[in-house]
Amino acid sequence: MSRPVLIATGRPPEEALEALERVFDVRRLWEAPSLDALLADGAGEAEAIASFGKRPVDADLLERLPRIRIVSHFGVGYDSVDAAFAARRGIVVTNTPDVLNEEVADTALGLLITTVREFAAAERWLREGRWSGEGPYRLTSSLRGRTVGVIGMGRIGRAIARRLDAFDLPVVYHSRRPQPDLAYRHYPDLVAMAREVDTLIAILPGGAETKGVINAEVFRALGPDGVLINVARGSVVDEPALIAALRDGVILAAGLDVFAQEPHVPEELIALPNAVLLPHVGSASVATRRAMADLVVANLEAYAAGEPPLTPVAETPFKGWGL
Repeated sequence: MSRPVLIATGRPPEEALEALERVFDVRRLWEAPSLDALLADGAGEAEAIASFGKRPVDADLLERLPRIRIVSHFGVGYDSVDAAFAARRGIVVTNTPDVLNEEVADTALGLLITTVREFAAAERWLREGRWSGEGPYRLTSSLRGRTVGVIGMGRIGRAIARRLDAFDLPVVYHSRRPQPDLAYRHYPDLVAMAREVDTLIAILPGGAETKGVINAEVFRALGPDGVLINVARGSVVDEPALIAALRDGVILAAGLDVFAQEPHVPEELIALPNAVLLPHVGSASVATRRAMADLVVANLEAYAAGEPPLTPVAETPFKGWGL
């Protein structure tokens, strides 16, 4: 019996690739000279997509693959997948929630501490011999006395808030709707929340609805002691407005793990001494990335077995695998 055809858009981890090849006839888009070449070699019969890497799974791709029933995406955010188009076509999109919550929340807190206390700059001071040559590193800002506004209160936002509780930092949040089971104050308006806090942590979804929502108005409301931490998507921040706010002292500092045009980071941002910049490492530990890849595979194995997917996204609830 022939195996169903699967297209992998980017290279999966080796163990995940081996697991997929036991069940599927895997066609490697990341190695193909073009999509046309892959389709000419029989990939047009593909029933499944393993979405790894930066290659978008957009309407143009899905239009050319009429037999696709499932797109299993590597990541909790799935803005690179056209889930609305998939829903219209009866395609199930899955993602990898929960398995990365704690890792990303750890990254958010580490980035917050590093940004506020200037640990990266202080380490450079030591490595450059300036401690012995010029004396102690300067006094820094502190977490003490800060109030944190979390932008987005999904699974990862809640994990971040639990950590902030342990740090004895007051927490409020902004989201589309209040969470009835949470005691934190909810702000329906982001600018209003920014006026009431001095620290923002962004962990909201990317996509057209949230593009540039953290903008110049938000930075002015946050004020000169304000700190922005972004572990969400680069698209949620108006990057030129952030650069101007950091350069002109509108806010104090920013810690960023994500950027608008990754892996390209604006030179103006790199040059700013009050910006701490990480190369999108929020979930990038061996254990967490393995768990994410395993969940991608498990969703695809469920399809191959005719079973319901484990983690369908809200836009594409499971209604069966029929063609």
